[in-house]
Amino acid sequence: MKTDRIEMETAQAIISDRTHAWHHLTQHKPFEETDPMMIVEGKGMRVKDANGREYLDAVSGGVWTVNVGYGRESIAKAVHDQLLKLCYFANTVGNIPAAQLSEKLTEKLPGMSRVYYSNSGSEANEKAYKIVRQLAFMYNEGRKHKIIFRDRDYHGTTIAALSSTGQFERKNQYGPFLEGFVEFPHCCCYRCPFGKSYDHCEIDCAKSLEKTILKEGPDTVGGVVLEPITAGGGVILPVPEYFPIIQQICRKYDVLLHIDEVVCGLGRTGKWFGHQHYDVQPDIVTMAKGVASGYAAISCTVTTEKIFNYFKADPSERMHYFRDISTFGGCTGGPAAALETIRILEEEKLLENVTVMGAYLMDRLCELQDKYPVIGDIRGKGLFVGAELVQDRASKTPFTESMTADIVANCLQQGVIVGRTTRCFQEFNNTLTLSPALIAGKPELDEIISAIDSALSATA
Repeated sequence: MKTDRIEMETAQAIISDRTHAWHHLTQHKPFEETDPMMIVEGKGMRVKDANGREYLDAVSGGVWTVNVGYGRESIAKAVHDQLLKLCYFANTVGNIPAAQLSEKLTEKLPGMSRVYYSNSGSEANEKAYKIVRQLAFMYNEGRKHKIIFRDRDYHGTTIAALSSTGQFERKNQYGPFLEGFVEFPHCCCYRCPFGKSYDHCEIDCAKSLEKTILKEGPDTVGGVVLEPITAGGGVILPVPEYFPIIQQICRKYDVLLHIDEVVCGLGRTGKWFGHQHYDVQPDIVTMAKGVASGYAAISCTVTTEKIFNYFKADPSERMHYFRDISTFGGCTGGPAAALETIRILEEEKLLENVTVMGAYLMDRLCELQDKYPVIGDIRGKGLFVGAELVQDRASKTPFTESMTADIVANCLQQGVIVGRTTRCFQEFNNTLTLSPALIAGKPELDEIISAIDSALSATA
């Protein structure tokens, strides 16, 4: 009887979904004739749909979030216990888990000291932009307000976040966008915007930042926002020289360096934060997604003490503090889940696992690249990898979006969920993306590779 009841509830939920729900990034016209996919259960790296079919999740919840895997009872218990004690109070005052998490995060971020809470990566980046803008008005008569962003990077879904995003199709039809956001070239060596190769270039992709600042006027530029590794734009790693040059330029022109760790943060690349692979010290770091491994909503905007102190003044100066609020930045469940996530990462030595398993995953992908000419480039760090698909290696003609989607669909039919760049660009939606949970072992990675192998074989 219990099974019958569950089946009835699930069937009704699917009807309710088709009738009332509005999914993210989804065209709903096909649901007039077919049921939407509904995930109902997860354990470890595997999820089940409403029909009872099991899938290996190679994208950590679809958007690189469930870093420590599904079904973690200790995280659920930590959130449960905290919500019973105190679920919420506006973050105009403190609470214990938020205070504890602030200390824990800044321990992982040498040089940073202050944590501002909100509930999504988009919002965390908005806070950073507001910090830059307010500082411009408090100390520079509003002149130093411009924020420079990079082509192919993504920083969120709000209008301001999209204004700082270098992805045409993500932005298309949502303008006009905000003034004061300026783009400079991406850093993808495989598709160098300057037509050069790494062994015959002067790291123009980094040096172009200075040209952009000079073009805009150094007295007008207040911040630069970058992903440490471009995520949705195709898993693009900078070369080792990139960030030191970026930082030198920022310091030269008194520009704040903001690193968006929403995807890379909390172990995804084998270090606590993606930028820690490079010789760089940011002024602002933002994070979300894996901070609480998807068990509760939380995001953080982390700054240096120097930036924090700019906002300290005599209370009689009514406009001289950070006049911002995030309603759900006062939820205690997020910090509680994040603290337990960090404990798991530490005690299970998952960063070490990411390094070892990430190298193994790259080796297996290189084997596929030797086998299939359609794999043009493989790039990644830790358990964060992309494989760019091309129709011809010599010309680098990209797979069309539909061709790439067919590979993903084939893997899904085999019971493996892989990701891809989608509706980001006009022609470069051709990268398979893999971001399995940080608990992944060789058997799970072999299963992922086997599915991609089979899918590519069917295409060849």
